[in-house]
Amino acid sequence: MTSSRLSNSVALVTGAARGIGLAIARAFAREGATVILTDIREAEGRAAAAEINAGVALGPALDPGTGPRAEFATLDVRREDDWERATADVLARHRRLDVVVNNAGVTGFAAGDPGAGHPHDPEHAPLDAWRAVHEVNLDGVFLGCRHGLRAMRAAIAAGPQRAGSIINIGSRSGVVGIPGAAAYASSKGAVRNHTKSVALYAAEQGLPVRCNVIQPAAIMTPMWAPLLGEPGTPAHDAAVREMVRDTPLRRFGTPDEVAHLAVYLASAESAYCTGAEFTIDGGILAGSAAVPARE
Repeated sequence: MTSSRLSNSVALVTGAARGIGLAIARAFAREGATVILTDIREAEGRAAAAEINAGVALGPALDPGTGPRAEFATLDVRREDDWERATADVLARHRRLDVVVNNAGVTGFAAGDPGAGHPHDPEHAPLDAWRAVHEVNLDGVFLGCRHGLRAMRAAIAAGPQRAGSIINIGSRSGVVGIPGAAAYASSKGAVRNHTKSVALYAAEQGLPVRCNVIQPAAIMTPMWAPLLGEPGTPAHDAAVREMVRDTPLRRFGTPDEVAHLAVYLASAESAYCTGAEFTIDGGILAGSAAVPARE
C-alpha cells in the first residue's frame, strides 16, 4: 500500500535524473504524489521516471497497480522559457503544482562543469566559471521560485489546491566559507538568503506558499566522484575516511536521508515552517566533537 502524506499532490523536482533529486522524486512517489522529474540529462531522466512507474527500487510502499506517478520533462534551470513551458504544461495537464524542489546544481569541479580543471579559490577562479556556477545554482533557484510562485498562485486562485511548498536545496557550504570552492559556496549562501526573501514575500502577499531550504553537507552522490575517485578502490576508501574525519557522525549522508526531510517539508506536517533552514550534515556545524577513538 502507498502512504498518503502527499496524496493528490503534484511536485516538480529539478536535477532529478540522479543523486538527491532522484531520491526525492522516489520518496514523493512513495508518498502518493505525482512527480515531474526534470533535468538536462534526458536519457537518464526518462529512465528514472520509468523506473519509478515500474516500482523498481522503490520498495513495498509503492503499488505499481495504481498507475504512473512519474513523468519526465527536459528543463534547463538557467532558461526562463524552459520554466515557463514546464510550469504551463504541469498546470494544463494536472491543474495544480503543490511542490517545487529546486535541486539542480553544479560544483564547478565535475567533468563537464564550466570551469572544471581550474582552481576555484577567490584569487584564481576564472570569472566565466564563477558566473557559470551562479547561473545554475542561483539563477536557477531564482527562476524556480519565481515560476513556482506564479503557478501555485494560479492554481490556488482557481481552486484545485489550497497551499504550496517550495523547497530549495542549499548546502552546508552556504553557511561557512569554502576557500577552494568560492563560487559554489557563494551561490549556496545566496540560495539560503533568497529562501527567506521568498518566504517573507509570500507571507506578505497573503499567498499560502511556504519556502524552506535544506542544507546538506557530505551526501554520497555522483557529485563527489571527482574528489573521491573510483568506488571500491583503496584510494576511494581512504578519501572517504579523510573526508568524514571531522564529521561527528563519521560518515557520509545518503540521498534518502535528505529525501525524508523533503517529504516532511512538502507535506502539511510542516505547515508552520517557512523561511527556515534545515541542516543535515552529520553534526559538522554543531562544532567540534570529542568522540571516542575508533580502530
